[in-house]
Amino acid sequence: MSEEKVIVLRPDRKTFEEIYFSGNQGSLLFSPTTRSKTITTMVAAVILFIAFLLKDSLSKDSVGILYFLSFIFLLCTVFLSVSINKVSRWKKQVNHYLGVLEKCKVYEIRFDSLFFTVNIDGEKETSEWKDFEYFDSNNEFITLEGKYSYMFPKKAMSEKEYSLLKKTLKENINKE
Repeated sequence: MSEEKVIVLRPDRKTFEEIYFSGNQGSLLFSPTTRSKTITTMVAAVILFIAFLLKDSLSKDSVGILYFLSFIFLLCTVFLSVSINKVSRWKKQVNHYLGVLEKCKVYEIRFDSLFFTVNIDGEKETSEWKDFEYFDSNNEFITLEGKYSYMFPKKAMSEKEYSLLKKTLKENINKE
């Protein structure tokens, strides 16, 4: 494959949002990153609440358990807030990227036997094939990770272009 191939993508925001925000990815409390921490924090809160309701039946020596449970609840809350912040920053980055895509006039992929280039309105990111570490594909999108990371929805191109891209990535990534 010495000649350069070009795939022009249709950057429909809705198509990209369906993939980026699938499976509660954009939910601050119930995304895959924060779900377990949210549940743990709620359980800690319930246990602490029950302990406070029963504090009158505790002996004076056992009051330290309330401090311990309060500390555990505070720790859970801190970990949850760190995760929420992480998801919030990711969501902000994705929305910024989607805003760029929404306004772009040219979104294309160019590749030949040596290079892979993504062009968004003249902003080009060029990589050699060896710069990519991993690629995966399914019926909805292709992900490509390396020097730069990409996600190309199947709906943003024709079936023929999707197959060509998938085939080319299989041939050029992890050839060793």
